Amino acid sequence: MKRGLLLLLAAVVLAGCTAGDPGDPGDPGTPGPSTGTVAPGPAGGTDAPAGDPVVKGWSVTRKFRGRIVGGRAYLKGRMRWSWRPGCPVDVGRLRLLKVDYWGFDRRVHRGELVVHRDHARRILVVLEKLFKAHYPIQRMRLVDAYRADDDRSMAANNTSGFNCRKVSGSSHWSEHAYGRAVDLNPLRNPWVTSSGRVSPPAGRPWANRARAGAAMIRPGDKVVRAFAADGWRWGGSWSGSRDYQHFSSTGG
Repeated sequence: MKRGLLLLLAAVVLAGCTAGDPGDPGDPGTPGPSTGTVAPGPAGGTDAPAGDPVVKGWSVTRKFRGRIVGGRAYLKGRMRWSWRPGCPVDVGRLRLLKVDYWGFDRRVHRGELVVHRDHARRILVVLEKLFKAHYPIQRMRLVDAYRADDDRSMAANNTSGFNCRKVSGSSHWSEHAYGRAVDLNPLRNPWVTSSGRVSPPAGRPWANRARAGAAMIRPGDKVVRAFAADGWRWGGSWSGSRDYQHFSSTGG
């Protein structure tokens, strides 16, 4: 009898040591403690908690989160490379958007984008529309992560907004220098000149717009319509050179 009781106690202890904690943060399906963002997991997985309806690997119950952050001192500290005295817009007129977006891994990530304050609320609405449409974005970081080097940012397929820089090959300020432009997934949506030059160079396979590919922006699609509803125009509709990644409030 005593021996049987000891064996039973040993079995209980062993079960307690091996049972997993369903809330263990290492589980890729477990939301983070305060943000609700799902921890990274394998590409192609789903970030939906158990029981959530899923459509083609996407959770259909996730809610978009986005907010606008201002403050001259704060933004100046965050934008040590992309803004400097002499830029065509004062840093105090810019706003930082902190938003959710769907990654190429079909999981929700938190991104940052800077635009002019006059466009901040409307671009927040555009990004919410892209989120609800499950448009994938590979990454969304301030260009300061690349020391404001647009070539490096594009090569990383980084979606970006404000950057105090000139138009490539000219002495004119880019619309990005005013906070009036956004570039989406530059590798999948490269700038293609009338002479056939492609930027970024690694985007050449996607210069052929007839090919299939996730995140490629096409005439009249959900991305173009989302920006058009706010009055922003697409560089992919330009004559001659076409900038498939580029949207701006002026069309330039």
